[in-house]
Amino acid sequence: MSLLVLGAHFLRAGQLLLVGLALVLVALLFVRRRWAWRTLQVALLLGAGEWVRTTLELTGERALMGIPSGWMVAILGAVAGVCALSALLLFTPRARRWFGAAREGPAATREPRGGGA
Repeated sequence: MSLLVLGAHFLRAGQLLLVGLALVLVALLFVRRRWAWRTLQVALLLGAGEWVRTTLELTGERALMGIPSGWMVAILGAVAGVCALSALLLFTPRARRWFGAAREGPAATREPRGGGA
């Protein structure tokens, strides 16, 4: 959902290339590879940064016009927070397993030690 809202933000700004990129990123949710997992994390964190940048830009414009911006800051701040939280959700065990990013290597495949016969 965060990627779709980001795509809508870019559409409103007329940045069609970024709209296309956002849609490609949505499709990456179905690519079960570690690189897709990492790409989505970075994209969502950059998306949160874009929301913060937009908030600062609009707040400055409103200040010049003498228009209050408290609610706008709260709403866009929440959108930025949800976008960042979306990136953090990709670290859950379920998401890591989906993308093949669960812990791998000797520690994950080692059998428990026991003193049995």
